Parts: sequence; structure tokens; C-alpha cells
Amino acid sequence: MQRRQLRFLNDWLQSTHRKPLVIRGARQVGKSTLVELFAQQNRQELCHVNLERHPELIDIFAGKDPEKIIQQVEFLPKIGNIGNETLLFFDEIQAIPEAIAALRYFYEDKPELAVVSAGSLLEFALADHSFSMPVGRIQYLHMGPMTFSEFLLGIDEERLHNFINTYELHQDIGDVVHQRLLELLRSYYFIGGMPEAVAVFAETRSYKIVGEVHRSIIETYRDDFPKYAGSRNLTRMLNVFNFAARNVGIKVKYSNISRQDQSVTIKKDIELLAMARVVGKVIHSHCSGLPLQADLEEKVYKLLFLDVGLMNAICGLDWQIISQLDEVKLINQGAIAEQFVGQHLQAMLADKPNRELNYWLREGRSANAELDFVVALRGKIIPIEVKSGATGSLKSLHQFMGIKQAPFALRFDTQRPTIQSIETVVNMSNERKQIRYPLISLPLYLVERLEEIVRDM
Repeated sequence: MQRRQLRFLNDWLQSTHRKPLVIRGARQVGKSTLVELFAQQNRQELCHVNLERHPELIDIFAGKDPEKIIQQVEFLPKIGNIGNETLLFFDEIQAIPEAIAALRYFYEDKPELAVVSAGSLLEFALADHSFSMPVGRIQYLHMGPMTFSEFLLGIDEERLHNFINTYELHQDIGDVVHQRLLELLRSYYFIGGMPEAVAVFAETRSYKIVGEVHRSIIETYRDDFPKYAGSRNLTRMLNVFNFAARNVGIKVKYSNISRQDQSVTIKKDIELLAMARVVGKVIHSHCSGLPLQADLEEKVYKLLFLDVGLMNAICGLDWQIISQLDEVKLINQGAIAEQFVGQHLQAMLADKPNRELNYWLREGRSANAELDFVVALRGKIIPIEVKSGATGSLKSLHQFMGIKQAPFALRFDTQRPTIQSIETVVNMSNERKQIRYPLISLPLYLVERLEEIVRDM
């Protein structure tokens, strides 16, 4: 289970300025399990109310009176008295949108009571309602799939988990550690970070059963759209959902999704899926300075999917194919690596004010230059190139460094860590320019150490 989120919950519970907490994230990333585990570890009395099971509470939440809400909740089956020491948990809060609006009144009228809620597809539920989120009266915790190091911990590879989380630049990585991490990285490509899939693999070591879990999760998402999509076209939403999984890392053109629907309609579907964390947008920035988000081309973006394991399941890639990545040339092999890195960058930036991911694109008459990601860390603009194997061209990276002159560049691949001094000549504005810059190359499995490595540069 995600340790970072558990620490966050502990700090939230102890805060003297505590607000009702909304745990946001896509379906089945472990939101409810997190709250239950937190209550168990802290020996906190938990009042767990699943609002999908109690639609009769709509009217009482609409009244926005916390005392009356508590009185009625206490009459539900298996619910005891709710006191100031209780952790009141409204699960599946999107089922009763009126409960979202009522959270502000718990903050104003019952600040001594710890109230936490969790929901999926909240934006879908709010799209057809006249009220909005109670801004300033609630606090958010964003959850996504388990990261690679959390996956290692989940399958009892604690030593490798600790190795990743304590790695320092210039530290040697032995052959055994490197090869094992690459093998388990390949496993993560198939299994992904959805907690149920990881738990099943930890118990059975069966990729076939993991595939069955993936199919079940995907069907759950498809079943959810009719509940919360409101007036939006279900078939079109499913097409967007599938398109996102099959076109990771490709600049979005609405006509490639549907030639029958207007661009503004497709755009709205993507926006809803992005706000619900089912997909992630990586928006083109000119990267002229900080913050990167001040220099965006909002109409130019590519997509990431929720989880690399689910992405491959929707693409029809089974374990036999993924296990032969070295022998079989996959069309979307690069997309798998880009999804993996992007998924982890999203986790790293989830609770930061500027958490949107960016990339850089220069479209020319004869050739384009494109960098997979550009992030801002510790006041530095960091260009990131992702390679699925051991080698690959760095032409786009050279172009970016020649134009933007970042302090250093970063490449993720399957090689051991290196720091190189790159010297080359690039064509810029019909002129040849000599450039020199440091290039840090890291194995893909060290993406979670990016912040610490940037700190030490």
C-alpha cells in the first residue's frame, strides 16, 4: 500500500486546521482500502458509509445540516454512535453529489469531527448539477496506481524496494540487481499498479489470473460510464477511453477519435476523463521559462492512460508478448516506456501546485523535434527523453538544449546510470551551432529518484 498517502493521512488527522478530506482518484486505485488500513493502524474508530448503497440519504444531505446527517447515518445498519473520536468515511461520494456540497458545512459546523470521503469520476457526477466543489472548505489527496517501488514491496521484494528508494547518483549497480530490476520492470509493464492486480500476482504468481483481473477492472470502468456520464453519449465515451489507451504519447487529433462528432464534443469527453484521472494530458509548452504552465499551447497535447497494465490489456498485449520484448519488435514498445515514466511523473507531481505534465514540440517544414517530457524541479527546467531500449537518437534533445540551454538533460533507458558530457553540432535558423551539455542517463526503474538526483546536481 502507498506509504506516502498513509503519512499524509496521519498529518491530516493531527492537524489543528483540519478540513474534510476528499481522496480523489480513478476507480480501484485503493482509496477505500487506504482509509480502512489507516484507521486500523491508528486504532481509530471508523464509520464507513458507502453512499452507493444508501441513495435514500440524498434528501438529508441536501439539507446541509451536519447534525441531522449524523443522526440519520447512525440509524443505518451496523453503524454505531458517531462521536468526536470517530473517523467518518463517506465512500463512493459521487453517488450522492449533494454530499460533496455538504462537506463545507462539516468544516464550518463540526470542525472537531474527522471527515474523509472518497470518490471516482467526481467530475462526471458534478457535470449535471448546479453546484461546484466547496473550494477552500475541503482538502484533497490524489491517488493513482502503485508505483514500481510500491509494486516491489507488494510482491515481497523489500530489498529491491529499499535499493531504489535509497539510490544515490554515482552509486554502482551490480549485474544481479540491474538484471533483476529489468526483469521485474517487464513484469510491472504487464501487471501495472492497480492494487488488486498486484495483490493477485503476489499471491498466485499467475500472469493469467492477473489478466482476468485486468478484464474485470476494465469492465467496471465501462459499467461506470452509464451511471455517471449523465447526458453524454456512452458509445463515444467508450471510444475515447479505448483511444487513449491505444494512442499513448501521440499528439491528439480529434478527427482520429471520431469523424462524426464535433471537436468540441470530443474535447469535453477528454476533459472529463482527465479530471477523473482516467487519462492524463501532457500539454505542449514552449519552455521559455518558469512556470512551464505559463507558456502552454493548450490545444496541442498528448495523452497518458491511467495505468500501464490496463493500457496493455486494452491493447491486447498478453504476458507472452511482453515477456519477449527483447526478441519481438512491438509497434508501441516506446509507448509502454513513455507511459511508465509519465505515470510515475504524475505520481511525483500529484500534490504540487503545478502538477500538469508538459512536453516540447517544434514542428518544421522538413523535420519535427519532440521531447517526451519537460518538468520543473527545484527551480530548474529538466528535459526528459525516454528510450525503451539501450540506445536511440538524441536529435530532439540536442535541438532543445541548443535553443533553451537547460542546465542538464536526462534520459531514461535500460542502461546503468551514466553522466556524459555531450558535444555536438545542431542546425538552428539555418546556422550550425556547437553545443555542450551534461546528459544524465538513468535506467527506467529509477524514475522515482528523479527529484533526489536533480537535488544533487
